[in-house]
Amino acid sequence: MNDCSEKCGGRYSYGLAATLSIIAGKWKPLILYFLLDGPKRYGELKRNVHGVSAKVLIQQLKELEADRVLARTDYKEVPPRVDYALTPLGRSLADKIVPLCTWGTENMAEMVNTLAERDRSL
Repeated sequence: MNDCSEKCGGRYSYGLAATLSIIAGKWKPLILYFLLDGPKRYGELKRNVHGVSAKVLIQQLKELEADRVLARTDYKEVPPRVDYALTPLGRSLADKIVPLCTWGTENMAEMVNTLAERDRSL
């Protein structure tokens, strides 16, 4: 494991900690995943990310924009049109989410059972 405290400005000991601080949030990985195939409008993201509230989606989009992994383009039109797209940094991060999606798909049955057992025990 590589220590990156100097490279990360002393704030994070490992690259994983820095990465997790960017994708922390229930919906951020899904947002990044759905943006992989191109820019999306808010409504498209809302439809793709099932279960997210409008307030939380807006908050997480703002955080991803502040973290420079997502770019927001306001076209200054009537009716208003805003697109969200991955930045080059965001694309490099979102590309790493694809293997997680593949793993999840391959292990879905076991995960569903495990999560159900966990929920029953809580």
